Amino acid sequence: MFDFKLQKKSSDCEARAGEITTSHGSILTPIFMPVGTLGTVKGVHQRELDQDIKAQIILGNTYHLYLRPGTNILERGGGLHQFMNWKKPILTDSGGYQVYSLSSQRKITEEGVTFSSHIDGSKHLFTPERSLDIQRSIGADIVMAFDECPPYPCEYKYVKDSMALTHRWLERCCKHIDATTPLYGYEQTLFPIVQGGTYPDLRKQSAEVISEFDRAGNAIGGLSVGEPAEKMYETTELVCGILPVDKPRYLMGVGTPVNLLECIALGIDMFDCVLPSRNARHGLLYTENGIINIKNAKWKDDFSAIDENSSCYASRNYSKAYLRHLVHCNELLGGQIATLHNLSFFLWLVGEARQHIIDGDFLTWKKQMIPSLGQRL
Repeated sequence: MFDFKLQKKSSDCEARAGEITTSHGSILTPIFMPVGTLGTVKGVHQRELDQDIKAQIILGNTYHLYLRPGTNILERGGGLHQFMNWKKPILTDSGGYQVYSLSSQRKITEEGVTFSSHIDGSKHLFTPERSLDIQRSIGADIVMAFDECPPYPCEYKYVKDSMALTHRWLERCCKHIDATTPLYGYEQTLFPIVQGGTYPDLRKQSAEVISEFDRAGNAIGGLSVGEPAEKMYETTELVCGILPVDKPRYLMGVGTPVNLLECIALGIDMFDCVLPSRNARHGLLYTENGIINIKNAKWKDDFSAIDENSSCYASRNYSKAYLRHLVHCNELLGGQIATLHNLSFFLWLVGEARQHIIDGDFLTWKKQMIPSLGQRL
């Protein structure tokens, strides 16, 4: 059964340490969720996700899994957990963000969204009910309400109308999930999504409406879509001040190591982002001392470990010079090592944040970490 226990709160900011319980295990928060779009975190074995990266929960993508391999295969395979041999929790998005990214290939109506597949151009309709049916087929522990994510910048009227549509769709989502049963014998928990762009009055209204639905957890969407970081932080602070304190808060699609620490301080418990894995494939490595572009010539003869203090095997046992060689030669192993390192670092960072929250010195630690995390080495 889904449960959330708030274990410790910072005395000088809103940072929280907690524990989420699901049918596939517990999650210690704050937490970062590696993105496994198509039932795989690109270039990483599930064993490495578990043992090296120490992921506690991963994210799957409703839109992409619906198109490939399709709900029929997923159901015949026993759901995504069994299909990909992952025994820990999974969260799925609703497909709403992909609908946002396909703005030139979709049409939004009260019923839902008609869109063209990016694979073969075929037409499909996602409604709130259909999105949840697909997420039932996938079998994620935490499922997201179908929403519309407005772009940034965006006119006030469009954002207001979009937010109202998201709220109406949420009502349909709640009715549908409460009227249907999971396919694989364990509970699936619905998170609503706060929208409203960067307009404070709309965000306030949306957070209040979402809170009234009294679901087990809540998400904040529509950020990290091009707005300045300060706008992201202002919006997150506003919304966290309204959402219930006894339920987990998930900030969708965020972000950099600096973003994570700043938003943990504002009261966020859960994060996901493609940044650590996508940037790894382009040779960008995140460390507690700053960001390394491993393609730069300065690393050509640096035979020190990528990170000798890391718990990740790849970070400790391969040198920067070797990784640079692999990346320059476009060897697949280069992207794999870099991905393992980055994801391990992100999980280490939120784990350290949690420990400092428990120890009572999170804000002091955060202030020490922020200047180095964003600098280029």
